[in-house]
Amino acid sequence: MPASVTATTDNADRCATVGAMPDADHLLVMTTIDSEERARRLAGTVIDHRLAACAQIDGPLSSVYRWQGEAGTATEWRILFKTTADRYAALEAHLTREHTYDVPEIVATPVTAGSDAYLGWLRAQTRDE
Repeated sequence: MPASVTATTDNADRCATVGAMPDADHLLVMTTIDSEERARRLAGTVIDHRLAACAQIDGPLSSVYRWQGEAGTATEWRILFKTTADRYAALEAHLTREHTYDVPEIVATPVTAGSDAYLGWLRAQTRDE
C-alpha cells in the first residue's frame, strides 16, 4: 500500500476477509494447466457436471513463477469458467480433485454487471436437470 494511502481497517479485519467470497451472483473462475489436451478434458468435465455454463481455453501462455524456493517458467493453457456463486464450492472442489498440479491456481472474480439474457442463460446451464 502506498505511503499516501491510509488503511481504513486494522490487520485483523483484513485477515478475516482473506479468502471470502465476494457478494456477487455470477463469477469468472480461472485456472491454468500444462497442456491443451488436459485443458479440454478439464473444461469438458466441468461442463458435463454443470459446474459452469461455459469454459474458454486460451494459450499457450508463458508463465513465470516461484515454486518450492526456485524461479521457473512453464507453458500453460488458461481456462476461464463462467459460473454462479452457488456453484463455486463444487467447482473449486472438482478443479482441485481433477487438476494435475499440487497447488492449482483457482481464482474467482465477481461479475458485477451483464446482460439479463446472458446471465439468465448462465444460471440455467448450471442447474441440475
